[in-house]
Amino acid sequence: MQRQPTERNPIHPTAILVLVGLIVAGVWVWKRLPTETQTFLIDHAVPMAAGAATVGATVLLAIRHIRRKIERRRRRDRLLASFRQETDPARKRELSFELVECNAYRIDGLESVAQDLRDLWTHTLRHSLGDKHHRWRGMAASHLGLLRDKSVMPLLLQALEDDHAYVRACAALGLGRLRAVEAKAKLEYLAKEDWDQTVRSRCREALDQLRRVSPQQS
Repeated sequence: MQRQPTERNPIHPTAILVLVGLIVAGVWVWKRLPTETQTFLIDHAVPMAAGAATVGATVLLAIRHIRRKIERRRRRDRLLASFRQETDPARKRELSFELVECNAYRIDGLESVAQDLRDLWTHTLRHSLGDKHHRWRGMAASHLGLLRDKSVMPLLLQALEDDHAYVRACAALGLGRLRAVEAKAKLEYLAKEDWDQTVRSRCREALDQLRRVSPQQS
């Protein structure tokens, strides 16, 4: 059976009349207030009300931010549990991508599964070949850079030569995240010579990240 679209409830005419009545009454009362009272309200009450409204809005935004952060953490914990229990490789791969996205593309908080993520993504990058799997290879390449593990750098450098531009762009993104200064020459070359504009742009972004690397980090 086809579901009928839910109709929105129209605004009740009585509510409109009440609102209009309140506005008219407010204007009527304002006009009959003494000039001194109007001046006092403008000079003192209005700024205080505006300040209170500003503080209230700030508090509400802070509460909303905290609630979103708590909900994101709960969702991350659920995804972590599902990732650990999942045995199907394809589903586990999708869960890994969801997990990183939920964690705002950071490895902090995912240290307990970092090795599993590394093994899964390196396997994806090596064995999910063919044009139809370019999305998996690309996401694996970009996420590998989050792990701060320089041992994956040769694999990312190899991904810079992938036939699919999406994979090359993601590999550049991964190298930038990894702060792989050893890839600077290759990134500089592709930033100028790659035929795909997105690849060139991602290479330039990666080079910008490498310029912020301190000598101790390199």
